[in-house]
Amino acid sequence: MSASRRTAEPEPEPEPDLILFDGECNVCNGYVLFVIARDPGARFRFASLQSAAGQAELARHGHGDVGSDSIVLVRGGRVWLRTSAVLRIAAGLRLPWPLLAVFLLVPPPLRDFFYKAFAARRYRWFGRVQQCLRPTPELRARFLDADERSS
Repeated sequence: MSASRRTAEPEPEPEPDLILFDGECNVCNGYVLFVIARDPGARFRFASLQSAAGQAELARHGHGDVGSDSIVLVRGGRVWLRTSAVLRIAAGLRLPWPLLAVFLLVPPPLRDFFYKAFAARRYRWFGRVQQCLRPTPELRARFLDADERSS
């Protein structure tokens, strides 16, 4: 068979984007639910930063010590933290949320200054959850740490 008649191996399907979040934070859990409701294509997967699955993903991408005050987006082998993650996540949701990506033009230190100020007070203002967010059976496959959450 000639080389032109051979069929190429199919490209491996890219991994879904992964959002790592503080599983003890009410705001972060609310944000995960917000993303799920606006992500009809199920583009995003999730894991808490405190879970073994979340820690393994951070280590796999060379980010072992992120801290629970950061939201993390892993996409195509790249890792974004704090506002860079939030704005890139928004860009992957349905309208009008992708319009927020314009704030990527603001320098990260300025954006992250406000992010860190909010993150430092989030437990005081919104409290902590007593139990990790438990995905419904329909959403279970989207949570890397679903087995850890069911125990």
